[in-house]
Amino acid sequence: MNKNYLAEEKLGTLLLKFSIPCILSLLISSLYNIVDQIFIGHAVGYLGNGATNVVFPITIIALSLALFIGDGSAALLSICSGKKDYESGRKSVGSAVTLMIMVSIALTLVAVLNKEAILWRFGATENNIRYAIEYMNYILIGIPFFILANSINSIIRADGSPQYAMGSMFIGAIVNIVLDAIFIFVFNWGMMGAGLATSIGQVISAAVSCRYLFRMNTFTLGLQDLVPNAIIGKFLPLGVSSFITQISIVITFTVMNNVLVTQGALSKYGSDIPLTAFGIVTKVFQIVISVIVGIAIGAQPIVGFNLGAGKYDRIKSLYALVLKAEIIFATISTLAFELFPSQILGLFGTENNLYLAFGVKAFRIYLAFVILCAVQKSSSIFLQALGKPVLSMGLSLLRDIVLVLPLIFIMTNIMGVEGILFTAPIADLISFLATALVMIYIMKGLGKESEENKINIVALKKAENLL
Repeated sequence: MNKNYLAEEKLGTLLLKFSIPCILSLLISSLYNIVDQIFIGHAVGYLGNGATNVVFPITIIALSLALFIGDGSAALLSICSGKKDYESGRKSVGSAVTLMIMVSIALTLVAVLNKEAILWRFGATENNIRYAIEYMNYILIGIPFFILANSINSIIRADGSPQYAMGSMFIGAIVNIVLDAIFIFVFNWGMMGAGLATSIGQVISAAVSCRYLFRMNTFTLGLQDLVPNAIIGKFLPLGVSSFITQISIVITFTVMNNVLVTQGALSKYGSDIPLTAFGIVTKVFQIVISVIVGIAIGAQPIVGFNLGAGKYDRIKSLYALVLKAEIIFATISTLAFELFPSQILGLFGTENNLYLAFGVKAFRIYLAFVILCAVQKSSSIFLQALGKPVLSMGLSLLRDIVLVLPLIFIMTNIMGVEGILFTAPIADLISFLATALVMIYIMKGLGKESEENKINIVALKKAENLL
């Protein structure tokens, strides 16, 4: 294949080639969250689903630590590979693996020793706390393996084997689905069965991922490389962006859970219905986000190559193509949420009329501006590829932290528990407008700096000739 194909191949073909693996990988990760809720909803009921929502932040904290270490090490591995500094690359990966193990054990111990206090903090209620404790007992078994699998998969992708990374997650997800059905419906193990199935799936994913470390493309990892090294200080800063992104989700999710419980108690719905229904909406939304983010991440290597090649018109055309794909998908998603909310909710079990009423409202209101959210999130990722990490992080945090958090309290004080449903559309609209202004400015200025430099060089040469 021509090494310049990223600068010459049709953009649509390239976007499909790079985006589909990203989308599939993210969707597979989302399956772990969705599958448990579907089975639990039908076997245990909405209190069981509410319990999984309370435990969910634990998983996100684990993921944030996994990406902090894994993405940082992967970034340094790529840099070292480019320099052909395989010794530093080996030390980076080995130190990262040891750090993963230490961090995963520490997190698990903290969670085990403070289990009930953590669950209350994450929004547990008197009705679902026993389900949450039972589920968490078995989820914690898999947490160290979950961290290992996700961290190592970042390294595997950086080593040039994205299909292997995706395959390891896919195998674990399939095992989880099969065991969920057996443990919950055949053995009647309820929350225990769901948690155990998830943990076994994570153990298998981790085993497949760890196997790769002994057959890496770039180098062979030895036991001596597992000794922690000062290089940890070099790769951890490279994973800070991923860590902050995931931790912001934990903060927002925790605040939302607690407000849903307290405000729900003052409404006709009670505490458990809003907590459960809203949790399902956010999990379904995660599937949509997986596709949105997958398309944008797929565009990143194309952007990077063409940026280096100075093909700025091609970058602008790619951005337009990404937006077109995002808007089409987001429009289809929005129509599904607006027209078929009760059917989607029914996949997770059917409960009383109040549960359905709140769930339908949540889908129709909270996800009303998915199109604007798609543009905002894809633009933020596009900015990363353009070498604008501060702007990218700023736009990401603008929606998820700066706007959503205060809106939660403002809207619920005005409208009660249903006010929380309006936080996303308002945040989406404001952040979309901010993103539009930023992207118009960036796209207009793209390449101008290089042109100005060329003009200055030509002028300088002319001046030298005159002298």
